Amino acid sequence: MVDRERQACPAGDQGGTAGDDHEKLSGDKQGSQAGPSGADPGGDAGRTAGMAEDAEIQPGESPGGDDGPSGAAPGEAPGEDDRESLMKMLAAEKSRAEDYFNRLVRLQADFENYRKRVAREREDLLKYANEQLIMALLPVIDNFERALAVKNDDCEKLLAGVEMISRQLQDVLAREGIEAIPAVGEQFNPEYHEAVMKEETGELPENTVTEELRRGYTYRGKVIRPAMVKVRG
Repeated sequence: MVDRERQACPAGDQGGTAGDDHEKLSGDKQGSQAGPSGADPGGDAGRTAGMAEDAEIQPGESPGGDDGPSGAAPGEAPGEDDRESLMKMLAAEKSRAEDYFNRLVRLQADFENYRKRVAREREDLLKYANEQLIMALLPVIDNFERALAVKNDDCEKLLAGVEMISRQLQDVLAREGIEAIPAVGEQFNPEYHEAVMKEETGELPENTVTEELRRGYTYRGKVIRPAMVKVRG
């Protein structure tokens, strides 16, 4: 049995040594393969490209290109010209606004004066609307007073004077647009005539005005008073 154990031990030692050698060889092989593949491919190339880009920037140029502030005079703050231009524009617009405001105030005052003047003229027009008619009737009244003042027993002369005054009055009314409505012999028209009596006999046709009891008048084509008539029934 002792001989068998002795024979077995050398075999085990040999197996262990062989395994260690195998592991060392495998590790060396893997290390040699990982070395070249693990290197950074973009390291040196990226640094070289960055140095080339830095070399392209010329002295006096801004790294930001056209976006950076350029053209500013030494000692002058950027945008000062723009502020002066805006201040001038603001002053011009302010002056224009003040001018418009003053013009609006004047227009309001003028309109208020115009409104008051129109109201006053309208009131005067309504108040003195019949002034021209009254002025035209004054001569007629004078003639009536003269006729009544005459102490004369001649009735024919008095009647002639009254007829003259009546014609004068009708002329005044006609100039003002007042006209008498025809009645006797006309066909009855409810727009112009007001029938208050009816007679059954007569020579005139039926529904004809036979007598005028009160004269009617129109003013510029508008009926201001219908004629009061008697109608053939």
